[in-house]
Amino acid sequence: MQSLPNGKMPQPSSKARRGVSQKMATFGMTLMLLVFLVAVVFAANENDVVGWLVVIISLGWLCLFAFVVFSVRGAARKAGAKLAEAQDNLTRAAGGAPAVQVVDEATTIRDQKLDHSFKIVQVQSRVIRENLGKDEDQVSRALETIEITSHNARSMIKKDDGGPVEGTLVD
Repeated sequence: MQSLPNGKMPQPSSKARRGVSQKMATFGMTLMLLVFLVAVVFAANENDVVGWLVVIISLGWLCLFAFVVFSVRGAARKAGAKLAEAQDNLTRAAGGAPAVQVVDEATTIRDQKLDHSFKIVQVQSRVIRENLGKDEDQVSRALETIEITSHNARSMIKKDDGGPVEGTLVD
């Protein structure tokens, strides 16, 4: 579907939106009404207590069915209106852009690995600050770790095939 000039998607006609559930509800309501009318006709012809009890029972079922159908229909309309309102709010908050962005699993994993690499660099920079001028071996190991980690992170960014990340992990 193409969007309209105002950015909204065109809404299908009311006949196209009418689903199977609405058709079944209409059929069920018609059937319950037919049962009630048949019961009234038979009760009026026979004029006995059992016939009128059947009429009362069928009327009760008809009322119950009508209540359920109309309350579910009303709740569905309210839920649809709230959903449309929430979607409009999200679209407005995003500046007219779609509020949902689909990211594949490989991108998510790559981003997590890059985040982990940056955390390693932060820890090693703290080690360098703490040991600068005190323990030159610790500082050189931390610098080597930063170099390896940054090399691995850069290769993750450059890779398009999503293959495994190469390098050595130094604790």
